[in-house]
Amino acid sequence: MTQVVKETGRAARVLPPRGRRPLRILAWTGGAALLAAAVAAAAIGFGGTGTGTAVAGRTPPATAKVTRTTLTETRTVDGTLGYGRTLTVTGKTQGTITWLPGEGTTITRGHGVYSVDADRRPLLYGTMPLYRTLEDGVEGKDVELLERNLDRLGYTGFDVDDTFTWATREAVEDWQEDLGLDVTGRVQPGDVVVADGRIRVADLKKTLGDSASGPVLTATGTTREVLVNLDVADEHLVRKGMKATVELPDGGTVNGKVTGVGKVATETTTGNDSTTTVEVTVSVSGLKKSFDAAPVDVTIVSDQREDVLAVPVGALVALAEGGYGVQVVEGSSTRYAAVGTGMFADGKVEVTGLAEGMTVAVPK
Repeated sequence: MTQVVKETGRAARVLPPRGRRPLRILAWTGGAALLAAAVAAAAIGFGGTGTGTAVAGRTPPATAKVTRTTLTETRTVDGTLGYGRTLTVTGKTQGTITWLPGEGTTITRGHGVYSVDADRRPLLYGTMPLYRTLEDGVEGKDVELLERNLDRLGYTGFDVDDTFTWATREAVEDWQEDLGLDVTGRVQPGDVVVADGRIRVADLKKTLGDSASGPVLTATGTTREVLVNLDVADEHLVRKGMKATVELPDGGTVNGKVTGVGKVATETTTGNDSTTTVEVTVSVSGLKKSFDAAPVDVTIVSDQREDVLAVPVGALVALAEGGYGVQVVEGSSTRYAAVGTGMFADGKVEVTGLAEGMTVAVPK
């Protein structure tokens, strides 16, 4: 093989044989290709096969094994631990407040939320408020809501449907009598409080002796959950059912799960900066300490790859021909092998084209 010597005036330098171009390899770290002084490997050409071997001039500074593992991609965001959205209970009748529950009290179906002129206002479960008087001949979803609650409270003799019949009236009369109310056989909007489940009293807006009209108290659900105002740019990272870990103010952690991702974006402006967010709800389990409200860190598992081969991210090198490779260590020699890459997580990268247990160099 002929070498060409070129005179430069100061010294002679040897050019590589015509038609042969050395392989250039650039070190790659943290997802970005960086120029590096790994040109010692440039003399190892992949040719048309993408692999090559050479006796190592020295032992690589660090090595690692190709391992089979599970890679988990996570994102940590700020959240607020509490009891979820707040419901305002508003009095809709004239009269005087004669009884109120204590803050923190849990109220279930059929039990009093507050009292007006010594008459209890019981809680019914449902998703729509009562907006008219329910009596003989009335039909609609609100009638079905009333009948379903009466049925769950143990009253019988009627069909749970959307029609208020004489049988419904008799059940209402029995219910009113049991509550100690005036027996009228009809139900007006201000006679009950409707919520989508049991409630926890958060804050009292009235005191005993106040007028019954207007906001009486605020309430929440009874399940501990975390609300996250997630930047819309990160919305694609989360979906309902994802696992999460919630770090509490005392450093402890509890398990969580994404139970809701809002569909309405909200823009918030602070000074000259504005952010657009969606509300993400995370349920928590195993919470032993009582925090009525607390700032927390929420780590959401946005993706996971099980049973994959992985190497440290620092083992990757960017190839001049395109793509990535690793330096495989085999006894006293090394070779470069092209690899395919997948998920990056936990300082590792998913790779294909290698075998489990192989040793790779990790340049420092």
